Amino acid sequence: MIESRLFAGEKLLWSGQPWQGLFLLRPMDLFLVPFSLLWAGFALGIPGTIVIGGGQIPPFPFILVALIFPIVGVYAVIGRFLVDAWLRGATTYAVTNQRVLIERSGLFRSNKSLDIDRLPALEFSERADGSGTIRFGTMSWFVGNGMGIWSPATDPVPQFLRIEHVRNVYELIAQQRRRG
Repeated sequence: MIESRLFAGEKLLWSGQPWQGLFLLRPMDLFLVPFSLLWAGFALGIPGTIVIGGGQIPPFPFILVALIFPIVGVYAVIGRFLVDAWLRGATTYAVTNQRVLIERSGLFRSNKSLDIDRLPALEFSERADGSGTIRFGTMSWFVGNGMGIWSPATDPVPQFLRIEHVRNVYELIAQQRRRG
């Protein structure tokens, strides 16, 4: 699929995918996991208060809230990991002599193409096993992050998320930037 998007004279130098496991934990999850468990515990208690609330049916807005809060709680505890793994499974990365490509197939299809000579930033973090993440922009934990705080695959900053041999890929991109 990547090869079909190459320009005339463009050469594919590397391609890969993000890590394919279910739980891609980040330092931020030290806060998010306990928070989501507290949220879910509270949210799942709301329907119980309706049932034991004296037999009267509460007003519609309260019923709506009583349904939405548990759904959000279940998503925060487990759903976000399932969605993130599914999105990562449909994602392919590539480095050419001219661009960085990020493609996602399936229901949430998207294609990102970044000119190597115009990357706003190039940051990488490496784990002990040699895998890691390359970000093509600066990280903002809360401002403009959208759902990226809950699901790394939806982070609005383009990135190669938890790839193998991250240092080699980082150096390859840096070489292509220097040649330009």
